[in-house]
Amino acid sequence: MKLILNSPLDMHLHLRDGEMLKNVTPLTSDNYSAALVMPNLTPPITTKETLFKYRDEILALSSENFKPYMSLFFQKDYNYEFLKELKDEILVVKLYPAGATTNSESGVVNFNIEELRPTLEAMSELEIPLSIHGESDGFFLDREAEFIPVYEKLAEAFPKLKIIMEHISSKEAVKILDKHENLYASITLHHILYTFDDVAGGKLNPHLFCKPVLKREKDRRAILKLALNAHPKVMFGSDSAPHSQEAKEGALGAAGVFTAPVTLQALAELFEKHNKLDNLQKFVSNNAKKIYNITPPQKEVVLVKEKFSVPKLYGNIVPILAGQELSWSIESVK
Repeated sequence: MKLILNSPLDMHLHLRDGEMLKNVTPLTSDNYSAALVMPNLTPPITTKETLFKYRDEILALSSENFKPYMSLFFQKDYNYEFLKELKDEILVVKLYPAGATTNSESGVVNFNIEELRPTLEAMSELEIPLSIHGESDGFFLDREAEFIPVYEKLAEAFPKLKIIMEHISSKEAVKILDKHENLYASITLHHILYTFDDVAGGKLNPHLFCKPVLKREKDRRAILKLALNAHPKVMFGSDSAPHSQEAKEGALGAAGVFTAPVTLQALAELFEKHNKLDNLQKFVSNNAKKIYNITPPQKEVVLVKEKFSVPKLYGNIVPILAGQELSWSIESVK
């Protein structure tokens, strides 16, 4: 039994920089046609020079026929001229609440519409989508739900602005998806596989600790339904976030789940389990093409129904499902 995926896309990816960039870039570029690369480095990507430098570094490490879609770290004082110059070089501007996740300390502190208006109006006019890590600073299980009014306020104030709710993890986010025409969402593998009980319900599993945290079973089921049915306003974004084994297992465990090398195999297994394999192409490619109006490089990934043993380590990074056996493996890429 074989499954062919045409130009699979990862629309939310962390590649880091330095040695980590060298180690993880091929693990995505080998099996994906393109990926949307996040800008939360230290310092974050906020200028033309740093954007081009980072893109060139990624391309130098990538397999052939792979496109890194780039992003800028949101700043409230970007002007129209600056964004117009970079419009064809970026796919989104990514907004982080200050301190919400890794390397987001210089993110937005105050979500006052008037303070954000200069950048958001320029983005609306230029048709540059706004990508958001949507969390409040409240109780950790409720942070996404508490951020929902901000999504709605932005969607109503800027109706021509395409807004992507990244890595949605709650039933509340699912409920507003169709309420506003300009709201879209990305969904990760780990948020549809696990709940917070898998992180801390038994022995602590730091390799499933992420931001936003995994939620309750009712939340997992709500976003899983969206993914399995390939709702036209959702797309796959791994939020694969590599950290060294030491950083994940230390006293101050880093937030992020490393999924890049196993996402397609695991998604094939999950979609088959629910008799939804016919929808996987839409979820990992077609929907994103329509949402972002993009034409990525052509790449054909052939998966075969053969067992794949997930390595316990990729270098010094522990992947999701480490040491476990999946029922699908990648046979070829061309």
